[in-house]
Amino acid sequence: MAQLQSSAGSPEKQTRSKSSKTKQTGKVPSDIKIAQAATMKPIMSIAKDLGIDEKYIELYGNHKAKISLDLLNDLKDRPKGKYIDVTAITPTPLGEGKTVTTIGLSMGLNKIGKKTVTAIRQPSLGPVFGIKGGAAGGGYSQVVPMEDFNLHLTGDVHAVGLAHNLLAAFIDASIFHKNKLNIDPRNVYWRRVIDVSDRALRNILTGLNGEGTVRETGFDITVASEIMAILALTTSLKDIRKRLGKIIIGMTYDGKPVTAEDLKCAGSMAVLMKDAIKPTLMQTLENTPCFVHAGPFANIAHGNSSIIADMMATRLGEYVVTESGFGADCGAEKFLNIKCRASGINPDAAVVVATVRALKMHGGLGKVVPGKPLPPELTKENLPALEKGCANLQKHIENMILHKVPVVVAVNRFTNDTDKEIELVRKLAKAAGAEDAVPSEVWEKGGAGGTELAEAVVKAAEKPTTFKPLYELNWSIEKKIETIATKIYGAKDVSYSKIAKKKIKQFTEWGYSDLPLCMAKTHLSLSHNPKLLGRPSGFTLPIRDIRASVGAGFLYPLCGEMRTMPGLPSVPAGTKYDLDDEGKILGLF
Repeated sequence: MAQLQSSAGSPEKQTRSKSSKTKQTGKVPSDIKIAQAATMKPIMSIAKDLGIDEKYIELYGNHKAKISLDLLNDLKDRPKGKYIDVTAITPTPLGEGKTVTTIGLSMGLNKIGKKTVTAIRQPSLGPVFGIKGGAAGGGYSQVVPMEDFNLHLTGDVHAVGLAHNLLAAFIDASIFHKNKLNIDPRNVYWRRVIDVSDRALRNILTGLNGEGTVRETGFDITVASEIMAILALTTSLKDIRKRLGKIIIGMTYDGKPVTAEDLKCAGSMAVLMKDAIKPTLMQTLENTPCFVHAGPFANIAHGNSSIIADMMATRLGEYVVTESGFGADCGAEKFLNIKCRASGINPDAAVVVATVRALKMHGGLGKVVPGKPLPPELTKENLPALEKGCANLQKHIENMILHKVPVVVAVNRFTNDTDKEIELVRKLAKAAGAEDAVPSEVWEKGGAGGTELAEAVVKAAEKPTTFKPLYELNWSIEKKIETIATKIYGAKDVSYSKIAKKKIKQFTEWGYSDLPLCMAKTHLSLSHNPKLLGRPSGFTLPIRDIRASVGAGFLYPLCGEMRTMPGLPSVPAGTKYDLDDEGKILGLF
């Protein structure tokens, strides 16, 4: 079964480039030391510089604030800034520095005189205390205060969890109290959530000891909730209330859908989401404004930050840099075919992040394991393996070009990367249709290490675009699945289980066949099989099941087994965190 992971995170912590910020040690300090030494502006100052009137600002301390949705009315007649999406190749389990690049590119654009706003997701606490760590960036390319960013922030994830579990309680109460809605306990889809990686809760029984109907259910991690996907895709309080009511929790005994509206729970859920719908304003290490809002995963949900944040950012900045989770086959495909449809904001350019180490892995070298040193063969120059692995990069470039979006490749440079390797990646990227491919050194140099990338992005974004989604919504469910499978993943064919065929018929009869698709598959391969690296071909994509997130506004086919509750490793990252006597957080990345 594919393990659900956070789709945002900082790159491997090591000295990564040929010069250094810290002359005494010869190494860049840890992320938390850099963040805690930052000179932050009061968030009121960041907002003022961005053009946000103080009447729209709801402070959460001195360095973060919620922004009222009323701001949107003041912004509606302003021109839109350039909209840039950052995606990546198929990553190693370590991640390739996509968030680092997103933040660094924003700072680099500001360095060259472009008023820029960043828009990224809030991380789940599961990975923060588990394997991957946080998602505030890394090195000298971070959002601060990073401790707040990676921990509770302004409580949005908790609001999602409470609203989700309230609906779960309403379901069991309705069944317990004479079951007037005729809910079939064997066909309740709505599980409970908690924002901790806890494998022991994946499958449970409820109703024991006579406390209700005994039935099988389980827990997902909170960010996998449909309510999180709704938060990311909604556009207003009125819209979120409507979407919450559309959530399908299961079926009746006679095969009819049961919704949150049927349970009369949607209003209470909307009350709990009243403040979570407002994006949080923060800043980078170089005081670039950053909207942080929503946190859906990219291998089962659509993996993008909120539409509301983008609606604000694109009216406030000349450039907006946002991020899609995992590779261009996962978050970016969903960004283009789900998020952009819902928002009406079309991208002007895309950045595909690559690392030489990951491309060598796709070329057949080494096995990358979180928590262990890189295999030595990935740190030595090997042009044949790199060239072979670049087939993966080329496919991701092609995926963006399929949507008529100009592409720039950012090579996130590490210490051992040679000039010959960087030049080979550039040559092969341009051969695949990229506008350019440039090295990025934002982890070690901040915005100054991203100016070359920024110049390339500006040039690409100035080109006329004819963005077009991959598929039409009125196509059949099967045609949409098969188009994504063959065009984006490179599959030869698609197979459907009996339950998937049944669900296709059911959702078509219920009137949901016109919804876009949110494919749930591993992020570690272009295919459904994480062991198939590089650019696999000739495979058949298996559709195990199809589920409906009608409130979010999509169907999601499951390509193989997908876990929606991670587990902690033998040595969780949380074992390293602590407080000193003054309350200062220690050990956080």
